Amino acid sequence: MKRCVDLLLALLAALFLAGPILVVALLVRLTSRGPALYWSDRVGRNNVIFSMPKFRSMRVGTPAVATHLLADPGVYLTPIGSFLRKTSLDELPQLWSILRGDMSFVGPRPALFNQQDLIALRTERGIHALVPGLTGWAQVNGRDELPIPDKVKLDAEYLHRRSLVLDIRILWLTFVKVMRRDGVAH
Repeated sequence: MKRCVDLLLALLAALFLAGPILVVALLVRLTSRGPALYWSDRVGRNNVIFSMPKFRSMRVGTPAVATHLLADPGVYLTPIGSFLRKTSLDELPQLWSILRGDMSFVGPRPALFNQQDLIALRTERGIHALVPGLTGWAQVNGRDELPIPDKVKLDAEYLHRRSLVLDIRILWLTFVKVMRRDGVAH
């Protein structure tokens, strides 16, 4: 059932957002050197690696690590990178990952391939069995501001409480947080 809802919502969102997606892609290309999309190796269900697209908000050549691990993340941002991140427009290409089945609308955010601490904690708690999401319980409860153990605790809470009602609540809270630009560190 969740997969059917994801497919339907992703198709509708892709149709509705086709214009803004093209505009953002053009703006990324016009304001910085390199491709509009950045393909990030992420950890999916059962710890299988997949490539997740995002609009490129960082300069070409930025180290492939979590943003909070960069000494000065602002140095690596493209001219519109901060705006893309604060508005979450950089996440729009992930509709592709939802259509492919690599992601869902709601689930734990996919870890970077090199975030061994996060991957290990999620595997210990059984969270690795979930399809990662565009948004999740941890994102609406702190996003970039949460330390990894707290994210994992919230991901585990989602694992045990997941339901259609909770997913709808998370989607609504995500919309509210994006509109307020809450919890974005860079």
